[in-house]
Amino acid sequence: MSTSQVAPEFIEADLNEKFEKPLNITDQIDKNDKDKVSVNIEELIDTNTFDQLLDMDDDEDHEFSYSLVVDYFDQAEETFKDMDAALDKKDLPELSRLGHFLKGSSAAIGLKKVKETCEKIQNIGNCQDEIGLKGLDETEAIKKITQILPLVKAEYSEAEEYLKNFYEQETR
Repeated sequence: MSTSQVAPEFIEADLNEKFEKPLNITDQIDKNDKDKVSVNIEELIDTNTFDQLLDMDDDEDHEFSYSLVVDYFDQAEETFKDMDAALDKKDLPELSRLGHFLKGSSAAIGLKKVKETCEKIQNIGNCQDEIGLKGLDETEAIKKITQILPLVKAEYSEAEEYLKNFYEQETR
């Protein structure tokens, strides 16, 4: 299994018998199977935040949270295109703004890694280091964002795959 692949079998037949409907995202993964999942869920997803999102759903389905997550996917894809365009133009203020925007959206649904990396883009776009303490010149800032942008896209892909698998399991 590749590191970017989330174990699609994270719910086995015996788990489906135990949980007719998982109560929250952490119920999706049997305690004995956590080490089989190639993505560290605790690093990828803030389960408390995502569970709060799931709590807003009706008891019968996850239609509401699913619609929010799908809207987030569309928004993130569009934001990545805008980030690529801003990077091509070396528009650091726009990169900072877009990093801030995607950071907030990612935090709202609990995508921890994406949120953290978007915060780095926000800071670097303001010509500061990744944690916002030390100043950077524009050339160095562009270089750093050029390196970080593929990372945040990969983190997003991991989260997207995990969440799609989660909701796919929910519809079975």
